[in-house]
Amino acid sequence: MVRRFLQYISQEISGLHEAAYLLGFFALLSQLLGFLRDRLLAGEFGAGELLDIYYAAFRVPDFIFIWGASMVSLSVLIPFLSRRISEGKEAARRLLDDIFTCFFLFILAVSLGALYVAPQLTLFLFPGFDAEAQSMTILLMRIMLLQPIFLGISNLFASITQLERRFFIYALSPLLYNAGIIVGVVYLYPRLGMAGLAWGVVLGAVLHLLVQLPVIAQSGLIPRFTLSISWRDMREVALVSLPRTFALSAQNLAVLVLVSLGSLLGVGSIAVFHLSWNLQSMPLAIVGASYSLAAFPTLSLLWSGGNREKFIALLSTSLRHILFWSLPALALFVVLRAQIVRTVLGSGAFDWGDTRLTAASLALFALSIVAQSIILLFTRGYYAAGKTKVPFLVGSLSAVSIIFFAFLFSKLFVAIPIFRFFIETLFRVSDLPGTTVLILPLSYSLGVIGAAIVSWAVFTRQFASFEPRVVRTFWQCFASAVIIGATSYGLLNVFDGVFNLHTTLGVFLQGLFSGMGGIAAGICVLFLLGNLEIREIWRTLHQKIWKAKIVPDQTETTF
Repeated sequence: MVRRFLQYISQEISGLHEAAYLLGFFALLSQLLGFLRDRLLAGEFGAGELLDIYYAAFRVPDFIFIWGASMVSLSVLIPFLSRRISEGKEAARRLLDDIFTCFFLFILAVSLGALYVAPQLTLFLFPGFDAEAQSMTILLMRIMLLQPIFLGISNLFASITQLERRFFIYALSPLLYNAGIIVGVVYLYPRLGMAGLAWGVVLGAVLHLLVQLPVIAQSGLIPRFTLSISWRDMREVALVSLPRTFALSAQNLAVLVLVSLGSLLGVGSIAVFHLSWNLQSMPLAIVGASYSLAAFPTLSLLWSGGNREKFIALLSTSLRHILFWSLPALALFVVLRAQIVRTVLGSGAFDWGDTRLTAASLALFALSIVAQSIILLFTRGYYAAGKTKVPFLVGSLSAVSIIFFAFLFSKLFVAIPIFRFFIETLFRVSDLPGTTVLILPLSYSLGVIGAAIVSWAVFTRQFASFEPRVVRTFWQCFASAVIIGATSYGLLNVFDGVFNLHTTLGVFLQGLFSGMGGIAAGICVLFLLGNLEIREIWRTLHQKIWKAKIVPDQTETTF
């Protein structure tokens, strides 16, 4: 039975939509587990100081992971491994051994350094915390510094599972990561206190790594330590990875600055920021990340084989479907924000005031859902083509813009009361304290939207214009999103007196039926407009994902 299960989850998936839907399905499962995790945390602590501490302690380990693990990420390694596998498995193994040895020693040294200077980092990054909160942050941070080591190695392994199109395993890893954190909340926290939450994070990272081992062993490409490192190869990998590392580090640095600023905005600001951030990441993980990840191996092969037209065509297809899914998601998240937050987080210590403030933050984050997905796809396209300069510049522009807007809006909120009044009134939170936290998601969304516009313009200039269907899809889905939003908003009022809104079930049903009505209206609009994506989706869902071959696989592409 175990062998049959391993064979099932190790199957190859070569179709773009099939792989994307599989990744999207497991991203949905992972997000649902993430919602359970956040509900447990919010119900236990509310949007208060302890949850601020927990999320603040994440920032440095996350920064180290992004900064270090991006050097051995899918986007960097898959093009190199594709070339080496064409030369033979032994060549690929030697490259993996070299990368694994260098990366492990590097990430271990950085984590140990952060462990030593954790008190200084906490004092500098979170000046709004008192002495007791800083002491607890230091403890949690030091435990969580094990996370980037395990997740970094797992990230290296993921390059192999992705290259061989074992998307099932890749998609399963985040599920286990969230499961580990939930074990920390439910089982370890009552026994170890706040430290138990941090050990749950470490457990999740270990599970994220271990689930990939059977497939890696089956492929015969388990990395090993080596002393005979080819520094020429490492230099080539570094030259490609460093711009990507700097680009992702810039984005992560911007988020770190926002969280640092949040420590000065009052108790609960960091919690509200992170809880709404996690909620808005759902459509990005399900749509943007799934399509960009599913397309990336084939994009690398097409570019390596000189199939430029097919490369652009695949990007166009991915972009059309990203727009198809993410534009309606934007509308639903803005209109149903309160229902989403109350359903997912509304329990225990998380009161109605926390709900309203987190819902307003979620709506502001949702404005950049489409932009985040577009940037993710374009970035994968650039890395598939071996080009790293533009993603670095776009990422840096986005980070600088986010930080600039954050400090600008923090001044405007105080200096210009009408600006603050406009934001508070727009999202109906003028009677709540702590509304200054809304400058954080607002700054993030504006910075990302600007970067997406620049990225689109530069990409089409350097490569080629996308198929005309992309523009048509955008306007069709935009019209559908407007109808979805308007219909859902109208149905909220209709169902207002139907369900008991003093219960989680009543709020959920109000949002569910309002959203379903809006989606039905949007689908009708798309059918009337002759939308192509609906037909493609219907065709894909009627095929077995492990048999369909919509896009070329490795056997159909030459180098």
